[in-house]
Order: sequence, then structure tokens, then C-alpha cells
Amino acid sequence: MAVYRSTLRGVTYTFPDLRTLLAKATPARSGDELAGLAAGGALERVAAQCVLADVPLTQFLAEPVVPYESDEITRLIVDTHDRAAFSAVAGLTVGAFRDWLLRYETDGATLAALAPGLTPETVAAVSKVMRNQDLILVASKCEVVTRFRSTLGGRGTLAIRLQPNHPTDDPHGIAASILDGLLYGCGDACIGINPATDSPARVAELIRLIDQLIQTYAIPTQSCVLAHLTTQLAALRAGAPVDLMFQSIAGTEAANTSFGINLALLREAQSATLSLRRHGPTPRSASTDPAATTTISSPAVPNVMYFETGQGSCLSANAHHGVDQQTLEARAYGVARAFSPLLVNTVVGFIGPEYLYDGKQIIRAGLEDHFCGKLLGLPMGVDVCHTNHASADQDDMDTLLTLLGAAGVNYLMGVPGADDIMLGYQSTSFHDAHYLRQLLRLAPAPEFAAWLEHMKIQSPALRLLPADRTHPLLRP
Repeated sequence: MAVYRSTLRGVTYTFPDLRTLLAKATPARSGDELAGLAAGGALERVAAQCVLADVPLTQFLAEPVVPYESDEITRLIVDTHDRAAFSAVAGLTVGAFRDWLLRYETDGATLAALAPGLTPETVAAVSKVMRNQDLILVASKCEVVTRFRSTLGGRGTLAIRLQPNHPTDDPHGIAASILDGLLYGCGDACIGINPATDSPARVAELIRLIDQLIQTYAIPTQSCVLAHLTTQLAALRAGAPVDLMFQSIAGTEAANTSFGINLALLREAQSATLSLRRHGPTPRSASTDPAATTTISSPAVPNVMYFETGQGSCLSANAHHGVDQQTLEARAYGVARAFSPLLVNTVVGFIGPEYLYDGKQIIRAGLEDHFCGKLLGLPMGVDVCHTNHASADQDDMDTLLTLLGAAGVNYLMGVPGADDIMLGYQSTSFHDAHYLRQLLRLAPAPEFAAWLEHMKIQSPALRLLPADRTHPLLRP
């Protein structure tokens, strides 16, 4: 195992292993400070970044930050690594890799071909020596397209998860929020409810509620109820029409164990969801124009999984192995990549100021997460959010929202009024989504855009249209 040293302003800094070097090179983060992993100050951080820039990319294969023998996530990352794809950059250092990523010649097709050859630790490392503008520019080159009933992630599009949560799972309250979101052009990523209870019967009821709405109005989208994976499996086996299987995941085996999951259970859930064969064209309905129903091509592995992550989850479970929270977050993307997900979403400020203290840290983390996920070939969304006790406000969220739009984020959250009254945190609203689509001339998913135009919700010029009592969605 290598020892890493740097002398800066007459002081020699020693980093005993790659794990320590990565932690000390990380931009300031309250979670790493609380865990005792962060640099002691700006000079040590810069010294670590200088050393890290000279580390060969091959070192991340030779020196796992979490032992191979004791962690199934490390084994997954190592055993599925594509050395042929990696050969394009195998001779580079971290700093040279950063320069290579920023070249004109390194385009989206080049990055897509490289993605299977990159490990999470490699992309985490290069992000630590990049400025915010670097993270935005490189991520903007990456186009990761996935499909269920809508096609997500295409160039020039921005999808929205419609999040109609209710503190008591009241169907009327949920339906009202869904209606509000649809009339703002939201819902093409999915209509996804975080249930207030973990009852399989209630989860099945909510799944059927969304499914009935999708079928009645032939909406080219997909449903998801974000209960624990085992609860969703119970609902599925009881006959619930599950579109997407959701689970929160983390970057170490121990953290995933604290979530009540492992790789085998994720494979079982994926297989069960695939067996329903719900992936495909939108159901037709007599109340809608059949021409608005679009048949889409199926990917090699149908995209039926939805994963959420967040910096700090391993630290909060005391399952971090001395690794910094951002590197562990990238390792969670290594888990997601193995399951061909439709959606991956970093809930960037949700865990709280113990891990991301203020708006500056949340903005940086959101850009890092999006960059790392996209570079690994994932369909990345970001829940641009903060808790009410963090040192952040909606102006910070507007800044991150806009930067992510420039970076080519696949999708964002649409929450009524940006205030999730069930989960108790601040996110982005339906209006925020329309702001970003207007600003950057981004369209919804193509199938969903056609549906919005047919339903007289949005014009071809991406303008929302007024709805009166005669609108089909507002009829009793």
C-alpha cells in the first residue's frame, strides 16, 4: 500500500493510504468533519489535491478503499470492471484525466464508451480536483437515455418526477396534487409517491390509484410508490400493477444491510418486476387520441428500477470504513449501474446539515453527484433540496437548479409549492420546473410532450395553456 506525501509552504503532509488521501482532498463537508476524516484546513486540502492529481488511475484498481474480502459492493465494482473500456485512459493520472475530460475531442460518444471502464472511486477522485464549472461542462457532454413508457434523458429534454406526497396518504389529497402537477407539465419521469406508512395493502392501493389515472387518460408515464423494497414486493405478489421498483441504496455492504437490503434482494426485486412485463407503450383509452399513444423501443435490459442515494448515508449508519462521504456516494452509483435503472436520484440535501452544512456545500455536492453518476453511465436526477434546519434557502436551491439544467440533468422533482408536507423538507416546485424549461428551452420527454399538446396543457412552443372547468382533467 502506497504512502502519499506533499510539501506545501515548508510543511510536509503525509497521507498513509489512498482512502485517507481521498478524504483529505475532498472540498469542505460537515459530514467528513464530524467523522474526523476531513482535512485540517485549506492548506492540507490543497496539498492532498496536488498529490491526488499525480496518482495513476490504475492505483484505484490496485488499492480498494473498502476491502474486497469484506464488502460485496467492492466485489461488484472490481468483478464487473471493463478493462477493455478502461484502456482508453489507463495510462493517465487523475490530473491528466481531468484535462482529458475537458478536451473538445472528448465528446458524449467517447464518454459513453468509457463509462463501463470507470470505477466509482476513479470518478470521485477526479471530481475532487475539478472546479464547479468543470463538473458542469463534462456532465453536459453525457447523454444517458432510458425508457419505460416515456423516453428520458435525450438531448434538449428535462423530465420531472411528480411527487404528490400526503401526510396521511389520503387519496383525494394525492389526486389533487397529481392534477396540479400534470397541469404544470410535470410527471414524465414518473408519478412517484412516498407513502406515509409501510403497509403492503396501502402501497398497493396507491399503486392502483396512479395506474388507474395513467390508463384513464393514456398518460405516457410510469408509477412508483417509494416504500421499502420488501413492502413493494409484497404488494406485487398480491397483484399490484408495479411499474418501477424503488429502493434507497448506499455505497457499502454494511450501510445497505442497515437499510435491510443486499445485492441478492435487489436482483430478486428486479426479476419480479421484469416478470410483469409492464414496460412498453402507454395504455390506450377511449377518452384520448390514439395518435398520442407512442410505441417506444425496448432497451436490451428493460429499465424497471428506481434508486435514490444521498451523501452521508454510510456515515449516519456508522458503515463508512473511514472513507469520505462523496466517494461512498459514488460507490452507491456502482450498485445502481448493475441494475440498468430507469431513474437514479441523489436527494442531495435531505439528510441534513450534519452532512452538508449550508447552501455552498449542497450546491457543490449536487454538482459532484450528478457528474459522477453521469460519467458512470447513469440516468441521473437530483432532488434539489434542503432541510429546514440547514443553513440554506430557496435562493441556493434556485442556483443549484439552474446549474444542473446547464449540466444536462435528466430529471428533477416536482413538489406542490416546493414544500413536502409529508417528508418535511424543501424541494423544487412545479413552477420551478417550468422556469428551467423556459430558461433553457428544454422540452418534456417526447411522448409526454405530445400528450401535453393533445390535452391542451402545453403548446408546441412549450407554453402552459390555461385550463377551465371544461378541461378533461377537471371534469367530475
